[in-house]
Amino acid sequence: MSSRQALRRAGAVVLAVNVGLVLAKAGAWYLSGSLAVGSEAVNSLADASYSLVILAGLYLTTQPPDLEHPHGHERIEPFVSLFIAGAIILAGLAILYGAVTAVLAGSVEAPAGASAVAVLIVAIVAKLWLYRYCKGVAERENSPAVAATAVDNRNDVLASGAALLGVAGAQVGYPILDPVAAGVVAIFVCYSGIDIVRDNLNYLLGAAPPEPLREEILARAHAHPDVEGVHDVIAHYVGPEIDVSLHIEVEGDRTLAEAHDIESAVVESIRDLDSVDDVFVHVDPKELGEWKVSSDGGSDEGSDDPEA
Repeated sequence: MSSRQALRRAGAVVLAVNVGLVLAKAGAWYLSGSLAVGSEAVNSLADASYSLVILAGLYLTTQPPDLEHPHGHERIEPFVSLFIAGAIILAGLAILYGAVTAVLAGSVEAPAGASAVAVLIVAIVAKLWLYRYCKGVAERENSPAVAATAVDNRNDVLASGAALLGVAGAQVGYPILDPVAAGVVAIFVCYSGIDIVRDNLNYLLGAAPPEPLREEILARAHAHPDVEGVHDVIAHYVGPEIDVSLHIEVEGDRTLAEAHDIESAVVESIRDLDSVDDVFVHVDPKELGEWKVSSDGGSDEGSDDPEA
């Protein structure tokens, strides 16, 4: 299955499961009157709404490159993820408002029947499966939108667990636990939205990749037997993928063809990293004076500072 098919299938699966949970939770809410189940129904409604956005967003991001977008459309994904985060936070605030209002009004009643408990158990199982499924797809396809969905599903497992405890406690004589559980669900929902915002702002702002990845980029450049040093290394996110530029130092008596072969080999080695998109390598001859020799006689490994 191609990356495009895998991402689109993930979006369709998430949408189908969330629509099913909305219907199930809404029915249990109607039958039981549980605020915690009602909060979970709102949460699933938000999930289903942004699942539509994910599906549309993944369709756009998996379009092939064209003349206007020669690098493809992957940079749409962080915007899709931020939309998801906004919907999640708004849903969480709405749930929290309803829970606080119920407690202050003193109109708390224990939920009736077993439907509330049953639907929350089903929700926990479904969301746990969705979390593992989306996490696997996100890791294989390097998709921040699907990764954001995995985070939301993980927190939904915890939120549904809290709601289940609240409903069970309310049914055994502690009705106040029902709106309290709804408030806990709201906190989980809002936190997951903030977490997604934080991650995707790094993609949009061109943040540097994690240090282990940067070290691997340097190691691959140094691994070529004709590369004597590396400097002016700049790696940053462009959407969900990473662009890399660096200078390599080689002996100045290399022919143009030899220098080209060295540069091409370094580019291909770094580009083989899963999260790296474009790689730009500039070849510096020793005689240019940019070859930096360290105190132990070896060549300088360089830095991200263009002035280094």
